[in-house]
Amino acid sequence: MKQITLFLIFTLGLFAGVIKAPIVSVDNVNNVVTIKVNKIDIGVSGFLVHRLSQRTSSILKSLEVVDYNEATGIATLKMAKFDSLLQNSLPTGNWDVEVGDIAILAYGYTRALLIAPNEEIYYRITKATKQVHWLHPDIFTTILSFNGHPTPLESDFLAMSNATSIGLIFFYLHQKLFTVDAQSMKVINISDAALNQTKVQLPFYSRIYEIDAAWFGEGSDILEEYEPYYCNMLIQNNPSNKEIQRICSMKSNITEEGESSWSIKSIYNNLF
Repeated sequence: MKQITLFLIFTLGLFAGVIKAPIVSVDNVNNVVTIKVNKIDIGVSGFLVHRLSQRTSSILKSLEVVDYNEATGIATLKMAKFDSLLQNSLPTGNWDVEVGDIAILAYGYTRALLIAPNEEIYYRITKATKQVHWLHPDIFTTILSFNGHPTPLESDFLAMSNATSIGLIFFYLHQKLFTVDAQSMKVINISDAALNQTKVQLPFYSRIYEIDAAWFGEGSDILEEYEPYYCNMLIQNNPSNKEIQRICSMKSNITEEGESSWSIKSIYNNLF
């Protein structure tokens, strides 16, 4: 428990506050900007603010850190369309990104969701620190039911992040805690978190045991395996991270349960 507490304090210490830095260069050909910052991890996301006047400003782009030079303190940020606060009823502007615009990164990093295999692990981790405002997984299962996805898709995590303003997702896999940026799905940190685990609730621990399924399409099937599925999702979004591949190749010590885990009675008996 002490190990988990120290891990969470360390992780959140890296993102104790929102990072704000002015844009120092703009490359419209490669769709990137640069900022100068003391330290930042690749994969951290945010947005770019363009000031229109002393009292008004507008968010122009989504940002993701794709490179950081420790020697110069220069971080390179990839720009993309910003649609986290999409409102079709409001007009949009045609302003260009300029030097001096403000990059805001690590926004919402004190709000997080934990994907855990069972109730005991979920509560042991979330009770280890009060520095995090934990979004209960019941809210995520509600989003999954609305989308008809008993198997969570990457788009579901993004939709949840946009709807609830969480900045981080923690995945508990192979007795490790993976800290993941909720917008970029990039792994920011990995730490040991050895806890006893014998059973798993699919698709993750929640007090809601049934998720409505669409008739067909990706995500409409019931998830059959916990660690292999989420490991594959992280590997796909972090293809150059060899540590994730190494950890995910380890043999699981969780007893996987398929459709039977969706029975309220069986889950109740397993957890209590």
